[in-house]
Amino acid sequence: MSTESTSVTDAPSAVSPPRSTSAKNPARRRSGGSVWWRHGLGIVALIWALFPILFLISAAFNPAGTLNSAELIPKSFSLTNFDTLFNDPARPFTTWFKNSMLVAFIGASGQVFIGACAAYAFSRMRFKGRRAGLLSLLLLQMFPAVLTFVALYLMFAKISDIVPAFGLNTVLGLGLVYLGGAMGANVWLLKGYFDTVPRELDEAAKVDGASHARIFFTMILRLTMPILVTTFMISFIGLFSEFLLASIFLQDVNSQTVGVGLYSMSIGNEANRLFGQFAAGALLCSIPVVAIYLAVQKQIVGGLTTGSVK
Repeated sequence: MSTESTSVTDAPSAVSPPRSTSAKNPARRRSGGSVWWRHGLGIVALIWALFPILFLISAAFNPAGTLNSAELIPKSFSLTNFDTLFNDPARPFTTWFKNSMLVAFIGASGQVFIGACAAYAFSRMRFKGRRAGLLSLLLLQMFPAVLTFVALYLMFAKISDIVPAFGLNTVLGLGLVYLGGAMGANVWLLKGYFDTVPRELDEAAKVDGASHARIFFTMILRLTMPILVTTFMISFIGLFSEFLLASIFLQDVNSQTVGVGLYSMSIGNEANRLFGQFAAGALLCSIPVVAIYLAVQKQIVGGLTTGSVK
């Protein structure tokens, strides 16, 4: 009896009241109180990044349309700059935009397809010179593309005499040049993702009589769709905003891309007068890139993380 009574009496005293999280870990409470400056720094960085965008939007809708009259918050808003941009015969913005979309879409699609074929060969096949080829592709990325501009210009100047449709001052010729950069960094990114696909799937398909082409088109491309979308997005943005090579190849006004056309509006004696049109055109050029990114953002995140980790 004495033992039971003692255990019953001592049981309530053994239960200690719960302690608060702040009392248990005062260091966490102190660190949590100092997080405010990080949020403040993030807000300042966000405002700093959004300032040029806000200035561009205000300049596009400012009816004055000049650089001297540009304000962060204009006194009035109007679509005058957009109307002038689309109705200027000397500066065919619609044609420039179509050329850029055509070059970017064809070039990005070709780069993804060529890169995927090369990545599949490097990932699934074992042949002599495989490692040397991968290292060579990596080494070529260290040389700037500007070194090839003179050679490309001379080459396509000769092509213009034989096949004018693919020579200088043509959109198809510029797209053909862009396809030459397909065997670049995209191959490494695609190969890293292809390596994550189990090889047992290839072996099972071969048992059923499937060839490499059928495995590639019916299995691998479907399983690696996130990295294909990611590569297409990266290539599309790069080609859509490319300026140096396009300014060398395209001299005719009707064959220029939107980057070259807008640049011609930002230089010279009329740069001040055309600033409103320039801002309106730059704002319109951001729409397809933002729209594509928002549409495929899940695939982009998955493709980049999986491919880079592998």
